[in-house]
Amino acid sequence: MNRHRRCKTFDIAYRRRLSAPNGRLIQAQLVQPQGEWLLLTIFEWLLRGLMGIGGAILVWIAWPVSKGAWQAQQADLVVTNLRLGYRTDLGDVRLAIEALDRAIALDPTATRHLQRSELFVAAALVPTFEPTPEQRVDWLKRAEADLEFGLGRDPGRGIQWLRLAAVRLGLEGPSQRSVAPLLMSIDTSSMMQPLWPTRLQIILDNGQVLTPEQRDLVGAYVLRTWRLSSDRRWFVDAIRTPIDELFVRYFMRDEPGAQEQLTQLLSERKK
Repeated sequence: MNRHRRCKTFDIAYRRRLSAPNGRLIQAQLVQPQGEWLLLTIFEWLLRGLMGIGGAILVWIAWPVSKGAWQAQQADLVVTNLRLGYRTDLGDVRLAIEALDRAIALDPTATRHLQRSELFVAAALVPTFEPTPEQRVDWLKRAEADLEFGLGRDPGRGIQWLRLAAVRLGLEGPSQRSVAPLLMSIDTSSMMQPLWPTRLQIILDNGQVLTPEQRDLVGAYVLRTWRLSSDRRWFVDAIRTPIDELFVRYFMRDEPGAQEQLTQLLSERKK
């Protein structure tokens, strides 16, 4: 009871203060915190709304990337099997190409174009697949287009430059169009030893279209690779014709003992 009277008395006194001359100031002091609270509430909801919109945009952007990555993963096993030399059916390669087609449609990255080029080259050049001449040319052209797209956006790929040189060699024969990516391959990954057996074969295949300056440039790299190689039998494995042998001997013309070792290695291969 006493508590109720105290509250009533306080309420009467409070109302009198508001009716006093400074009552408006007190009211303003009371209203201001409410206004700030309302402003903060609106600001908070705006932030939440913006976060929700940002999340929706992020999902909208990331969804094609995620779905494209899932499609690309379906081709990974086939690509790995081809690289390791495992037996692979042409049907599996076709399915992997289709998976990458879908991935590229969703998210056309340089890496996926380069990966698909590897499948096209395998389908065209693996002897056991036995494509028709028309199909072989079509696959090589599609590989060339993928390589040009991918390398245009990611040029620091020595393996892919070498692949482009091989593709153009397969489509056109020896030409400067094959030499150009060959030189880019050397420039971007000159010391990558596993590339040199294939690289030397492409050099020899293009030997007669090399300019004197290009011949001296690739010759210097071939000689340096010879010096760094502990097992040089792969040099002999690249020699398939007498003209190939002449080029290799020309590259080694000033290296002490190289001519004798080449003769020995060639004799051992004939046995």
